[in-house]
Amino acid sequence: MTDLAPVSFSPWEMFFNAGPVVRCVMILLAMASLLTWTIFIAKSVELLRVRIKLTKAEKALEEANTLDLGEEWTRGTSSIAHTLVMAAETERKRSQDIPDDSEGLKERVVLHLERLEAAEGRRLMRGTGVLATIGATSPFIGLFGTVWGIMTSFTGIAASKATSLAVVAPGIAEALLATALGLVAAIPAVVIYNHLARQTASCRAQVADLTALVMRLVSRDLGRMQALTASGQVVRLGASRDSRSVAGE
Repeated sequence: MTDLAPVSFSPWEMFFNAGPVVRCVMILLAMASLLTWTIFIAKSVELLRVRIKLTKAEKALEEANTLDLGEEWTRGTSSIAHTLVMAAETERKRSQDIPDDSEGLKERVVLHLERLEAAEGRRLMRGTGVLATIGATSPFIGLFGTVWGIMTSFTGIAASKATSLAVVAPGIAEALLATALGLVAAIPAVVIYNHLARQTASCRAQVADLTALVMRLVSRDLGRMQALTASGQVVRLGASRDSRSVAGE
């Protein structure tokens, strides 16, 4: 009776001993896992910076008394806050020829800010869709590699007419490694996707708070202008310096 040579069942050896299809599946899953962790690191750093900028901008708009002060204190930053303030300022300047349409101006500003807020939410979610795809498809890709590997092993047994389990065991083990890699790629992808979704939702809530602060400044400026108009002074919507002087600057 001839002794069988010992077979190494380390993951590295099983990878090199696997068939070409199973090996391609393993490489694809390894790349998916690497992409998952790359997105996790990149998005975590991005969202951290965004939260810091949004917190600073929220504090600046909270302390501002007029829309012009809000624009000045958020100027030079790359956050969405300055974009929101400039959108409100632009709409206010475009409405100079209809000074008695305060409610209409508020409605137009709200519509513009809502679109900017939605666009910022889409930008924050950019890249996370890949994680959802990896989490949903990786187990099935690994299962495909396993089925293919087992099928190849049993085909080899039929061709060699060998009935020993030791002949088929290495091929089955190599095929099952594909399923394991699929789970290794899928589980972190799902967990990371949910984590980033929560972080993104927090940032979107901060953007919504900024939108409310900008609208509060717009409403405050319009209230001051209406008060000046009622007192007999002529005030235009674009008279930003007058609003600042009324605020006690």
